[in-house]
Amino acid sequence: MKLLIHLARSRILAWAAGASLTALMVCAPGLAQPKPIELAIAADPTGPVIDRHIFGQFAEHLGTGIYGGVWVGRDSPIPNVRGIRTDVVTALRALKVPNVRWPGGCFADEYHWRDGIGPADRRRIQINGNWGGVPEPNAFGTHEFMDFAEQIGAEAFISVNIGSGTAAEAAQWLEYMTAEQDTTLARERAANGRAAPWKVPILGLGNENWGCGGSMSAGHYVEEMKRFASFIRNFHPAQRETGRMKRIAVGWDSDRLDYTEEVMKAWQSRVYSWDIEGVSLHKYTTGGWPPRLPATGFGHDEYAIALTDALTMETLLARQSAIMDRYDPGKKLAIAVDEWGVWLAPNPGSNPGFLQQQNSLRDGIVAALNLNIFARHADRVKIANVAQMINVLQAMILTDGGRMVLTPTYHVFRMYVPFQDAQLMPVRFAAGRYGEGAHALPRIDAMAARDKSGQVWLAVVNIDPEAGTSLTVPGYRTAAGEVLTAPRVDSINSFAMPAAVAPRPLRAGGSGPTLTLVVPARSVAVVKLSP
Repeated sequence: MKLLIHLARSRILAWAAGASLTALMVCAPGLAQPKPIELAIAADPTGPVIDRHIFGQFAEHLGTGIYGGVWVGRDSPIPNVRGIRTDVVTALRALKVPNVRWPGGCFADEYHWRDGIGPADRRRIQINGNWGGVPEPNAFGTHEFMDFAEQIGAEAFISVNIGSGTAAEAAQWLEYMTAEQDTTLARERAANGRAAPWKVPILGLGNENWGCGGSMSAGHYVEEMKRFASFIRNFHPAQRETGRMKRIAVGWDSDRLDYTEEVMKAWQSRVYSWDIEGVSLHKYTTGGWPPRLPATGFGHDEYAIALTDALTMETLLARQSAIMDRYDPGKKLAIAVDEWGVWLAPNPGSNPGFLQQQNSLRDGIVAALNLNIFARHADRVKIANVAQMINVLQAMILTDGGRMVLTPTYHVFRMYVPFQDAQLMPVRFAAGRYGEGAHALPRIDAMAARDKSGQVWLAVVNIDPEAGTSLTVPGYRTAAGEVLTAPRVDSINSFAMPAAVAPRPLRAGGSGPTLTLVVPARSVAVVKLSP
């Protein structure tokens, strides 16, 4: 275990995926800069492809994540297309969202798909017992979700109900969505407004079944998972050979190693009738349980607590990968980090079951650190879903009636678009140290990759909240991109000041074969490098 932790820390300090830079901008005036750090990028890409699906999103029936965030109804004065808000769709399309996980989360293992199809006045109204104890109208069901995914250009990641549902129910749902032949369920789908089948590229086999999904032992879950995997079939003609559906089994969060072990053991000895393509991992940045770090008005100590917790993602991935390697040395199965993000104390006065929190520059920095870690583990990590898309936890977007604001986390995801399906390039650098109280953190983190056009991109996170950092990057002469920073680590975007934390253009050039990039304190920079 100590060796794994040492290796994970070494990766944080030395290996990312990089590119080169030039003298940047926006360094806080009057602050002394540490000695320049040389950041060396491998001349040729040798790493795995960073799967675009690690930039996935998560939309659960929770608080105002769906109702008010995505769905306003066809008769709403808020501009919409078939009930789905236009401003949100426009914003999400800019992120090139690869997939959206739905309907949960804990909600998924109490979700019965028939409650959300057919005429609106016939849909079941129930209590959302997981999140806030409020009525769930089921106005946003299968057809509405698939319409939303198509509007934003994303693929569907459907989580089926293993906790309180049956294998037959889940199998019928997949037939309803994917069958092209003239079956009773395909006719019902057509009668409800969709003649052509939908693709379902990713299927979650339950959610946190060790907890809210039924409190199952690992062995019991594996037997249920095998049964569901045996009988759920995707009938879409385009997914029979190439583009087949990926089935994701439940793995663990930070203290449930037994799930991954039992799932992998069963997979290694599987028979012909069932299979899976991945195992999940859930990890939230909380700074302790229950979540109590404030979303606003915090100082450097709470900033360091959150970032220290976030960086443990590296160790968790190393541990889960080590378990999977014993049963799957060829790395056929993926890790799907299908829930991750910052989970903070709820906004004062809000329903605590709505998990509503503000989103600060700190959260944007946490997002960038996690994306860099996923990229470094791209040989195993093929899917990830930030929790959650709108108005819940580490949201991309906040809405209030007809108003919408983009968060620092949104801006980081938009800046990282060039890394989708790019090839990781090893980076070597001495990260330095930033300390705050009992917490010691690397001063910088970096990642580089070459996109399909041959362009090299570099992402640099400066964790230090006070001092800028100067980087030298041999082999490159110019750089152009963006940097995200703000006056304080707790700076936020509000409806009154929606651009308080927003990316600024950044360009740099050098007179010789080495760039010098000055990265501001408390910032995320993404630049395109040119030799």
